Amino acid sequence: MAARSLSSPCTTTILLSSGRWRRTMRAAAFPFRVSCSAAAARGTVVIGLAADSGCGKTTFVRRLTSVLGAGTAAAAPPWGGNPGSNTLVVGDAATVICLDDYHSLDRAGRKERGVTALDPRANDFDLMYRQLKAIKEGRAVAKPIYNHATGLLDPPELITPPKILVVEGLHPMYDERVRGLLDFSIYLDISSDIKFAWKIQRDMAERGHSLESIKASIEARKPDFDAYIDPQKQYADAVIEVLPTRLIAAAAADDDEGKVLRVKLIMKEGVEHFAPAYLFDEGSTISWIPCGRKLSCSYPGIKLSYFPDTYLGHEVSVLEMDGKFDKLDELIYVESHLSNLSTKYYGEVTQQMLKHADFPGSNNGTGLFQTIVGLKIRDLYEQVVAERVASPPALAAVA
Repeated sequence: MAARSLSSPCTTTILLSSGRWRRTMRAAAFPFRVSCSAAAARGTVVIGLAADSGCGKTTFVRRLTSVLGAGTAAAAPPWGGNPGSNTLVVGDAATVICLDDYHSLDRAGRKERGVTALDPRANDFDLMYRQLKAIKEGRAVAKPIYNHATGLLDPPELITPPKILVVEGLHPMYDERVRGLLDFSIYLDISSDIKFAWKIQRDMAERGHSLESIKASIEARKPDFDAYIDPQKQYADAVIEVLPTRLIAAAAADDDEGKVLRVKLIMKEGVEHFAPAYLFDEGSTISWIPCGRKLSCSYPGIKLSYFPDTYLGHEVSVLEMDGKFDKLDELIYVESHLSNLSTKYYGEVTQQMLKHADFPGSNNGTGLFQTIVGLKIRDLYEQVVAERVASPPALAAVA
């Protein structure tokens, strides 16, 4: 049930969700407020980011919000938000929603039903669709919260329409209705070998998990990942694929910690407001080993490639980088040979990478391609807004 809108084109209404959340909203007693933001008047641009757990979604979001101009703004909870919120609001540039909040079953409920969080039966896609549609149309929503610490569903928080809404999680492209709301979509595709190496590093070092428990967790999730998460990459406008290096013979033996990566940026052709980046000559097939005097790199070196290809039935352009940088400020040499980056000035990619040199992947293709995709999203947003300003929608009749 939605609150009645005031007779103004920039009024923010509140979309209340069903049953238990409607009762909670009355108890929470959020004050009503009117928003006349550009987002409410022109509509929100919605970006979908899909990946399995531990595959770099958080790092990508940090790079993206920095590119959007929010790099120096303090992260804040949403207006009316809860301490356990998963939502990130950075300045007025973007709001990031974790789709775990649309779990329909808490941790105990999933255990009782014998399903994982990856299973669609553990998620409320009807509510996800209604609320994302409302935000895109300029209406606020009372979004539920899944508390990762307790495994429980907490009282909701008020989300008002931002300029850009990023929905990240396991299922942003699973439901056809939700998929249709996305203006652009990204899938982070980490190979099994690399995913295993990353999860060992993260879960053993940061969470105190044993090697045996990590292996058991991965194996338990794999059937649902293969069935429900991995197929979403066929719908993505851009895929960042992380693979073992080909620069080292018998890489599995020499690089079992995934320290040297081969990363591919797979860009779908024909996507509105999105022009794929390219190396040297658009549409050509290029293999390039940069000059060692201009780009420092230790063993096993660096190789970049660019080529047209087909990917899951779609025509794509592919940028590939194998190896890692030694001196990040020398990345400008590589940047100067790339085109269609959607930068606003010479060296912006390198500056963004240097600004976040401590982020994971900053010395290899994961950070480079995440930054490029972030720039493309900024450009897409600016194109969409320009079109909407030039052709504003007709105002609804005042009741």
